[in-house]
Amino acid sequence: MAASGNGTAGNVPGEEHVAVQHLQPQSKIYDRLVSLGAFYKQQYGTEPEFYVRVPGRVNLIGEHVDYCGYSVLPMAVEQSIILAIGANPEQTQLQLRHLDGKKFQTFDCDLNALEIKLPKVGGPAWYNYFICGVKGIQEELGAKWRETGIRVALSGNVPLAAGLSSSSALVSAAVLATAHVQSMSLDRKLLASISASCEQYIGTHSGGMDQAIAYLAKKGYAQHIEFHPKLNATPVMLPAGCCFVVANSCVHKNKAASSDYNERVVECRLATRWLAKSQKLPNWQDFMRFKDLEEECQLDNAAYEQLVLQQLKQSLYTRDDICEALGITEQQLETDFLTPSTQHMQQFKLRQRALHVIQESGRVLKFRQICEQLQRRPSKEDVKQLGKLMQQSHHSLRELYECSHPDLERLVALSTKQGVSARVTGAGWGGCIVAMCESMEAAEEYVKVLEA
Repeated sequence: MAASGNGTAGNVPGEEHVAVQHLQPQSKIYDRLVSLGAFYKQQYGTEPEFYVRVPGRVNLIGEHVDYCGYSVLPMAVEQSIILAIGANPEQTQLQLRHLDGKKFQTFDCDLNALEIKLPKVGGPAWYNYFICGVKGIQEELGAKWRETGIRVALSGNVPLAAGLSSSSALVSAAVLATAHVQSMSLDRKLLASISASCEQYIGTHSGGMDQAIAYLAKKGYAQHIEFHPKLNATPVMLPAGCCFVVANSCVHKNKAASSDYNERVVECRLATRWLAKSQKLPNWQDFMRFKDLEEECQLDNAAYEQLVLQQLKQSLYTRDDICEALGITEQQLETDFLTPSTQHMQQFKLRQRALHVIQESGRVLKFRQICEQLQRRPSKEDVKQLGKLMQQSHHSLRELYECSHPDLERLVALSTKQGVSARVTGAGWGGCIVAMCESMEAAEEYVKVLEA
């Protein structure tokens, strides 16, 4: 049987919990399960009790906006993390074995003494992502945590550091597996929330998109995921005939291995507080996300953009500029506003980051609206509008958010030459693009061009 976070059940009444399924030999992933089960038995001398599957994802539009409180439009991909799991009540060991043992070292530790050691250079070791998930469930259960060991064998085919959520899928799989071992109710939204918050143990201040789509994906649909006022997912049918292609630049970028991602988070939080103070809000320091300020000031998208243009006039701000505007000391800036991985920052591009987030949040809503219009009546013009939104998104990510890469630009340029709309997907600085082709035939031709 499999406790599966694979998105076959959606966010509708009766499907709020992850189902335990009995998988049949005709299942697409059956061979992977058999292979992993055999590896588990070889390692531990017994059969696994259950399997967990969590997919990677591709975000169609809405990049770097989830941690600002805004909605996104991802969908799950077939590539996934699969775990074979067994409980070991006789001890309190966490035992991790990866099917690709040459690349990923074996790891054992005591569940009562979990510790995540982050290297000064490079990304966290693979097993730290699993420990994040275990710690998340430990914190959620508190005194209800039962001391029982967990044996794990792991297989993953989500491309690593490619912007397709391989690390978040592993954290989410660890959360789901540990929750099931602990006999927790497998509430999708609760598990997504735990998965998002516990990823901060490895220093990533994620907004929750990757974890939400891992649990709330629905076969045949993208999901419009909203985080405010609470987590919600609405299935969105994509245009009939259109084909979305994910192309990997093969430039690896691990979010947790550099400060680039967290620098953008910090810049957005500083811009939010700057704008909140400009509106004379007495509790301006409490505003961390653009969405919360939007609601407080009752701003529509156009008015918010104007506020950014009026209040954030410089293209570059120094520490002194920020301290003067906010009325804080440099020590307060470091203690209360910067994160451990961003203490080195001397300059801040508040205007550019804010403009990207506000404009991108509007593009997400337009994308969903056009998809819904296309369900009512086909329109080539509307499909072209979706392509334009993707192009605008990429331009903004390159120019305002500065998270592209020469190899991504080469893929986008090849796409444009083919008449295909494409954009960076995921955090950026490498990884993948997502492209929209208007037919399966066009997609096949496009893939041939990229491969050549």
